[in-house]
Amino acid sequence: MSLDKRKVKILKAVISSYVDNAEAVGSRTISKKYELGVSPATIRNEMSDLEEMGFLMQPHASAGRIPTDKAYRYYVDDIWKKVQNSNATNIDQLRSIIEEKANEIDSIFKNSVRILSQFTKYSSFIVAPQLKQAEVKRIQLVPITDRKILLVLILKNNIVKEVMLKLKSPVPLDQVDQISSMLSEKLYGYKLEDIRLIMDNLIVQFYHIKESSNSLLMELLPFLVDQVGKLENFNVYADGLTNILNLPEYNDVVKAREFISFIEDKDSLAKLFQFTGENDLDVSIGRENAYEELRDCSLITATYKLNGKLIGKIGVIGPTRMNYNKVISTVRSMAEAMNEIISQSFDEDNKE
Repeated sequence: MSLDKRKVKILKAVISSYVDNAEAVGSRTISKKYELGVSPATIRNEMSDLEEMGFLMQPHASAGRIPTDKAYRYYVDDIWKKVQNSNATNIDQLRSIIEEKANEIDSIFKNSVRILSQFTKYSSFIVAPQLKQAEVKRIQLVPITDRKILLVLILKNNIVKEVMLKLKSPVPLDQVDQISSMLSEKLYGYKLEDIRLIMDNLIVQFYHIKESSNSLLMELLPFLVDQVGKLENFNVYADGLTNILNLPEYNDVVKAREFISFIEDKDSLAKLFQFTGENDLDVSIGRENAYEELRDCSLITATYKLNGKLIGKIGVIGPTRMNYNKVISTVRSMAEAMNEIISQSFDEDNKE
């Protein structure tokens, strides 16, 4: 049994109604709400056929029907070409919002994931690129107290990382600028993945510094290497983690707790995004997802690139009952805006 035009119209009507109201849909609702030109009895028979075909299910004997993952997949595949061929909207507006008060890559990611969550009302994520290939531009030490120092690691392409270090001995304030300059000079242009390899060489090069500075350096260098190791890992930015609790399908406390627990684990999220494909846009619906905690969710991801090379992913996790057309378009537009911002930032840095 194939999906003729009438079945397609009824299926889309059921999906639309369920997305709007999160309530099982009956034939009378479809007849009143949508002008399909057929009687409720005909709609009821067609819905019965759609259930037999696996596109609809009846949660309770006395209830109407709701779409299955198969129905959502059919719907997404149907609108896919339209979304792919349409022009991404509001790119300039999105760029303006993302770049507001954002002067380096880290803040751009934070702005982007916040905006995506606000626009879609779902949980949003950005997996930032691994930084092991990033090159050191400058290192600045900033004394905070006599035993605390802020280590600012400035990488090429506008990436800035700040880490607070608690020292065992007082900071020699008169040597901080000198040490900052020396670290910057010795590490300039090195990739993060190479810093560990030159650790011993650095210790030898800094040995001639007088003892007050040498003590600080001996604490700083291992700490610097440790922080570099952490920066090589994936970094996940998230926002709107509790948005899904506003949806009726997550009134179940146990179900909601399992979902929140999963998405708060950034290692799990990084692995989740690795399972998705490397297409410009990907949609995983319900049981297409690898993790049990997301079997009632859909994951929409897009890649962002530099010079045509994939460097990270942006995505939204929401219920299978979502407005796919709107969310897919929003994720796509956000990815396009990020592509332009990142390309511009990297190009400007390379011109220095």
